[in-house]
Amino acid sequence: MVNPNRGAVGFRSDEFEQQYDRPSKSQLKREMTALQKLGEELVAQPKDRVMRVPMPEDVREVILECQKIKDHEGRRRQMQYVGKKMRSLEEEEVAAIQKVLDSWKGASKSETAAMHALERQREKLLADDKALTALLAQHSQADAQQLRALIRNARKEQAENKPPKAYREIFQILKGLQAPSTSPEQDEHDEAEEE
Repeated sequence: MVNPNRGAVGFRSDEFEQQYDRPSKSQLKREMTALQKLGEELVAQPKDRVMRVPMPEDVREVILECQKIKDHEGRRRQMQYVGKKMRSLEEEEVAAIQKVLDSWKGASKSETAAMHALERQREKLLADDKALTALLAQHSQADAQQLRALIRNARKEQAENKPPKAYREIFQILKGLQAPSTSPEQDEHDEAEEE
């Protein structure tokens, strides 16, 4: 657009803007940092999980080597090398790795929710004797005598500020009772088939 004050020599506002056909330095740095963090997440995982992630063998070796290093400075340098190796991956490979890590996060959230539910059930057992009756009605295979003794011992431990041995045993029993049982939807489906 011509500036009316300057006559015909005015400049357009976009005339001197450069057209870039590649990402900015800031964008490249953000991508590199994201890949570095992805590598750090992989290093933080147990070895058996890292072995299940779909990635090139050379990247896996670098990650496993970093897990072995305990020296702070050595580990920092190895993490930089992990980041460099992560940047050499194709977009599809990075997406596959991210998908696996995301699925683990979802699984750990559900595991945590299940553990919290068991802890609430244990607290109910310690607070109310009717909760034991309800539990025994749901799980006929449970040893009622053992559970009563553990509940009594756990209450005594709490009153005397002793180590929570029976308290932990109750949790393990509850965990064992939950593992083999099927979901409520599956039970309803089975009952419908029997009729």
